[in-house]
This record gives sequence, structure tokens and C-alpha cells, in this order.
Amino acid sequence: MKSDIEILKRLYNDYTKKYVKNILLSAFFTLLLAGSTAAVAYLLDPAIKQLFIEQKKNLILVIPGLIVLAFAIKGASLYIAKIIMIKVSVDVTRDIQIDAFSSILHADTKLIENKHSGKFISNLQNDVGLITNLVSTVILNLFKDTLTLVALLAVMFYQNWKLSLFAIIMIPVASVAAKTLGKRMGKVSNKQMRLAGVVNSYLMEILKNHKLAKIFQRENYELTRANTIIEDLKKTKQKIMEVFVRASPIMEVLTGIMIAFLIYFSAILISRGELEVSNFFSFLAAMMLAYQPVRSLATLNIAIQQGIAGAKNVLPIIDYIPEVKDKEGSKNLKIDEGEIVFENVEFNYNKNGSRVLNSVNLNIPGKKMTALVGHSGAGKSTILNLIPRFYDANSGDIKIDKQSIYDSSIYSLRKNLSLVSQDTTLFDDTIYNNIAYANTEASMSEVKEAAEYSFANEFIEKLPNKYDTIIGENGVRLSGGEKQRLSIARAIIKKSPIILLDEATSSLDAETENKIQKAINFLTKGRTTIVIAHRLSTILNSDVIYVVDNGKVIDHGKHDKLINTSETYKNFYEKQIRKT
Repeated sequence: MKSDIEILKRLYNDYTKKYVKNILLSAFFTLLLAGSTAAVAYLLDPAIKQLFIEQKKNLILVIPGLIVLAFAIKGASLYIAKIIMIKVSVDVTRDIQIDAFSSILHADTKLIENKHSGKFISNLQNDVGLITNLVSTVILNLFKDTLTLVALLAVMFYQNWKLSLFAIIMIPVASVAAKTLGKRMGKVSNKQMRLAGVVNSYLMEILKNHKLAKIFQRENYELTRANTIIEDLKKTKQKIMEVFVRASPIMEVLTGIMIAFLIYFSAILISRGELEVSNFFSFLAAMMLAYQPVRSLATLNIAIQQGIAGAKNVLPIIDYIPEVKDKEGSKNLKIDEGEIVFENVEFNYNKNGSRVLNSVNLNIPGKKMTALVGHSGAGKSTILNLIPRFYDANSGDIKIDKQSIYDSSIYSLRKNLSLVSQDTTLFDDTIYNNIAYANTEASMSEVKEAAEYSFANEFIEKLPNKYDTIIGENGVRLSGGEKQRLSIARAIIKKSPIILLDEATSSLDAETENKIQKAINFLTKGRTTIVIAHRLSTILNSDVIYVVDNGKVIDHGKHDKLINTSETYKNFYEKQIRKT
């Protein structure tokens, strides 16, 4: 775990340094702000002395005019300084979010699957917000309040150095209190961010599974769960607010004590002739104006601790180094036949977990269909996931046309692959954009052609907006068969030489399955195809069938051979017959 100083240096070097010119420009306007604030306090001295006591009529418009000018400069300077820092803050937010999002996009599948998406969202929003506040608002306040305090102290010392020495005793006392509160705030902020991630995760689960909650009548149960989670978050937020406002009574008490002693001490100095009444009021005004920057600086440590807490959650995401990555000197994969060979491949998802694949050897012929059959949990999907390198094998090798996929660039490998899964993934976008996602340069005619070959055109043309129809989150406005046909159209338009099919025709009615099977036949014609097969039609049409059981390949061959030589395959096949 990096120290707080190291984190602050990292945030400066990576995200703030590039905006130093803007920050310095903002600092210039805070300097004007500080000077105008000090001028307001200073002008009270001649206002009282020359207008009220000496009653100089020639200054009756000049001094009030100067006070108005000072306030105008103060207001304009503060506005411009804040506008500049707002621009810095949104730029910093964008930079951090882009870096984090880029890291998530390139992260291993393992990382994404092991952390709920709601927690990633909390990192990108809540935690980044705290960091942004640290590198923008805190910087602005640091300049503004420090310069203002210095300028006001200058006025105070000018009016009377003895009173000033007494007044500045308050600053170190306030700093000690703020440091204590800041440490407490950092601990509570960490807890709040963790709970915010839990709330986001829970909300996404409910939105995704709302039908499930309704059909099983679990609304009250979920409401109770939500109440518990939100109540915990509420208590933490309340604790943060309580810690934050503790600075106010501390500062009020310190200010009250100081003013009381100040009046007492001033009365003595005035009685001795060491201080004039006009000097006192100017000094008092400067001291009262100094209250706000002192209070702000005293609580600045709290915002810093919150920003550091946010950075501790976000920076590890940005710094994440994927395990699945290109080797140094990796080459582009060149596909000719598309033959895929597994050589003694072993794999487990966790280092200490049980082995999922044990010495798997496969020889998948190019431009033909190969089926993987076996009971649930046998390792079929894992085999499929190793080919595009969603995961890397623990040992062994996978070769395509005698080229190791581990010596090839990931980009060139995946460029030659298309995946159609039973868990169809679509975007809340138009039908056109969902199909063209595999090839963003595809023309409308190419998209329509892919839709026709996948039989998706049948239902698309019946929609009011046709290809411009927004399909909702993950295609919620479409049926399962319609979503699957869009997924196949997307794979068709990519025109990749290797096709991976993960139970693509499961859970469909006979008519829809027939259409999708025809679409798959077009998609896979003349291409290397690996299919996890549950449907009899897929099994019977395969050129090679591999039987997978408990992470091992126990048999292979054509259907006619396996039905006579493999008891496992025979049992699997007979179960499929009973299902039809």
C-alpha cells in the first residue's frame, strides 16, 4: 500500500501537472481576490477615521466607491478562478475515468468476473468524484484561502502587531483539530465507498432480475434487504457529515474566545493610546474576514483524506496489469486452413482450485465442424474460452495452422474468430449498430444481407423503425430467437474463418430453431467451426465429435463410430433423443 504522500505525487504527475498553467492562472485571480478582500478590511480604517470622526466631505464618495470596487474585483476574481478550476476538474475527471475504463476494457476476463459490475461503476463515479474534488476544489481553496489569509494578516499586522500575534494563536490550534478530524474522515470515507459499491451492485441485480422477484413474490423480502443495505449506507454518510461539522463548533469556540480576549486587550491598548478606534475596527474586520479561510483551511485535510481514500480504490484498477497479454515479439496470426490443435492443455480458474482441464488433446480440422459433447460442467465451455484467450492455459499449447496462439498477437487472433453464445449479448442501441458492431465500416446493404442470411430480416422489417429500432438493454424488447438471429448476423458480417458456437440453438422452439440452424449452416459453411452441441441435428452434422468428461477428452470420432464404442457418448445421445 502506497503512502498518502506517494498517492498525492502520483495524482499530481499523472493528472494535475498537465493543467498547471490553468491552475496558476486561477491562482493569479485568487491573488486578486485576496488583495481585494484585504482592501475591504483596510478601507474601514479611513472610512471611520476620515468620514465619521474627522468628517472629510471630499472623501464621502471616494471611500464608498473604493469599497464597491474592492467587492466587485473580489466577486469577479472568485468567479473567474472557479470557472478555470471547474474546467480543470472536469478534465481531470475525464482523464481518470478514461484511464480506469481503458484498464477495465483490457483487463482479464477473470478480474471482470470476480468483481461485481456495480462496484466498478461506484469506482468510476463516487471514488473518481472524491479524487476530482482533491485535485481541483482543494487546490483552489488552498490558493484562495492561503493568499486571502496572508493578505488579511498583513492588514492586521499593519493596524497593530500586538493584537495580530495574539490572533494567530488560533491557526495552529485549528490545524491540530483538523488533522485529527481528517484521519477519522478517511476511515469513514473508505467504509462509505465500499457500501456505495454494495448499493450499486444490489440495484443492478434487482433491475436485472425484477421479473424473478415478481413471479416468486419476493418484493417484501427484497425491500427488507434494500432497507438493511441503504440503512448501513445512511449511517455511514451521517457519520461523515457529523465528523465534518465537528470543525464548526471547534472553530466557533476558538473564535469566541479570541474575540473576547481581543476586545479586552484592545480596550487596554486604546486606554493607553497605543491603538485608535478606527484601527481597531479595521483590525476586527480583517480578523472576522480571516475566519472563513482559517475555517476552510482547517477542514481541508478532510477533503484530502477523502480524495486519498478514493485514489486507493481507483489507482489499483488503472495500474492493473493483465495476465493475458501479448508476448514480446508476438507475430500476426495467419490463417490458411484454420486447423486448431490442443496439446496437453491443462487449466484451472484459481491457483488453489481444482483442475478444470486435464491434459486435453484435440485436433480440430480446418473448414469443418467439430462438436464438443458432454454433461454440464465437463469443461466444454472452458475449452471454447481458451481459444480466443479469454483465459490462458496453465500448461500445454494451442496452435492454429501450426502457430501457437501464445506467440501470436491477441488482436490478430481474435480478428479471426467469431463467437455466438446461448447468452446473447446486445447493446441498448439500434438493430443496425448491433449487427455492425463486428464491422463498423459495414454498409447498410451489407448489414441487410447479413440479416437476411440469419433470417433476422423477417422480424426487422415488421418493426416500425426497422433497422433504426432501439432494442433496449440487452435486447429486452426482442424474443430469445430474435436476439439469437441478431447475434448470428453480427458473426456473419465479421466474415471470420473460425466460428465458436456455445449452445447457440438451446431453449428455442422448433420453428425458430430450424431458422437459426439454417442461419448457422450459412455462417459455418467453409469455416472452421467448434460447437458445444446439445441438439441432435448439430451432433449428427458434425465432421468430428469430441466427448468431454470431467475435464478430459475420453473419446472422439464420428457419430456412427461413437454410438458403438463410447458408453458415455451413447448415454448422452440417448438422453438427447428422450428430450426430443
